[in-house]
Amino acid sequence: MRNIRIVIEYDGTDYCGWQIQPNGISIQEVLENTIAGITQEPVRLTGSGRTDAGVHALNQVANFMTHSSIPCSNLLKGINSLLPCDISVKEVRDVDENFHARYSAKSKAYLYRINNCSVRSALGYRYAWHISESINIETMDESSRVLVGTHDFSSFCASDGDSENHIRTVTSIGISGVAGGSIEVHVEANGFLRYMVRNIVGTLVDIGKRKITADEFRQIFEARDRTKAGITAPPQGLYLKEVKYI
Repeated sequence: MRNIRIVIEYDGTDYCGWQIQPNGISIQEVLENTIAGITQEPVRLTGSGRTDAGVHALNQVANFMTHSSIPCSNLLKGINSLLPCDISVKEVRDVDENFHARYSAKSKAYLYRINNCSVRSALGYRYAWHISESINIETMDESSRVLVGTHDFSSFCASDGDSENHIRTVTSIGISGVAGGSIEVHVEANGFLRYMVRNIVGTLVDIGKRKITADEFRQIFEARDRTKAGITAPPQGLYLKEVKYI
């Protein structure tokens, strides 16, 4: 029995998320069916974590067990030849039998993109949150630093989330402007609550728009109350950037 690790890139626009669900087509379902067709055996993928409907991934990690002896290079070519164009497997390799895409992960990094310009992009609307109002990036970046460290992130979790423990450790967060009027928010942590990044971004944008102050942001964070925070930023701007195992 082999344990195979794969790294996947996908555009999540047309999917109900990573995890198999009864209400639509998921990334996991498409991949499992594709791999099973090649290995000629049932396949169950274990992902590093779930991404929600409309969320993208640059480097999602998953693993599966197989009796197949097909070389990894051939698996890579075969899988990609059958996948739809909005899903791509970037790497396939054998790993130790104890490797688990979720439980072996040490941290995850997410990227959120904002298109901050007066006119929305017809080509980029699937990949960023368009905001036409002026945003103060420096204030957002400075205010975000309060999130670094081990804290209770109840103010930024989904109201219907299924996690009882809201303690997470954010190791880094940064907000910067990039060419073309875009804004990027980078967050790395040992784990994330459902909607955590999107809720953080939605509230930080209120700082950038001068709707709330840095002190008010801190108070929202310390309140541990989701109703105090800002809106949930839309899914199309969010990317699972990297999963780290060392």
